Amino acid sequence: MRLKDKVAVITGAGRGIGKAVALAFADAGANVVAVDLAFPPVEETADEIRARGGRALAVRADVSKSDDLVKMAEAANREFGGIDILINNAAIADIKPKPFLEVTEEEWDKIMSVNLKGVFLSCKAVFPYMKTRGKGKIVNISSGTHFLGAPGLIHYASSKGGVIGFTRTLSRELGQFEITVNSVAPGFTITEGVSSLLATPGVDEMTVARRSIKRRQMPEDLIGAIVFLSSDESDFITGQTVVVDGGVALH
Repeated sequence: MRLKDKVAVITGAGRGIGKAVALAFADAGANVVAVDLAFPPVEETADEIRARGGRALAVRADVSKSDDLVKMAEAANREFGGIDILINNAAIADIKPKPFLEVTEEEWDKIMSVNLKGVFLSCKAVFPYMKTRGKGKIVNISSGTHFLGAPGLIHYASSKGGVIGFTRTLSRELGQFEITVNSVAPGFTITEGVSSLLATPGVDEMTVARRSIKRRQMPEDLIGAIVFLSSDESDFITGQTVVVDGGVALH
């Protein structure tokens, strides 16, 4: 029970990595605030946690909207009496690769508003509650595309690179409050959110081939690193990015 009685907000918890993290956190003893724009799926995540004997609150929120996140944090505080952990996982990842000249301004802005601005707004919303606690854990989900320079995904890779820069800077600002800020950078993970990429011929096979560990990456492969960075075991680690990709981006 490494997260016993901690209150954890997890964005993008309706499916994929977010759902896997939400279930794992509940199993580790956390009270889970599952957040997603798609409400039926995120309510199903909360229901599954309750069915396993855990405590969960499902909240519908758009991470690109400040008002939604402020209300989410207020609801979490009312339900569980505070916030200890924030996992910034919500992102647009189902993107068909295309040359940068074909990326529209609208597409660029949409990716940035969720993948990067959403992290910024979520941190702003939960910070007052962590400050009151006198301690907190923020884990931002980035991506190995930042290190690889994945062609055809310039808007996605740029947004996730921004998450790493954001993580490093915020760790400097929040350390005085005993709040750690770290990032986890997954490799190409098999979820419902990457169907467009999976449909691209050769992508799946190429990804597995260049890994040191020759298999697909699943959401569960990220749990260990995320739980560790959210637990008391990592109290003196901040501003870091842990790459969890089976050995693709070696840096």
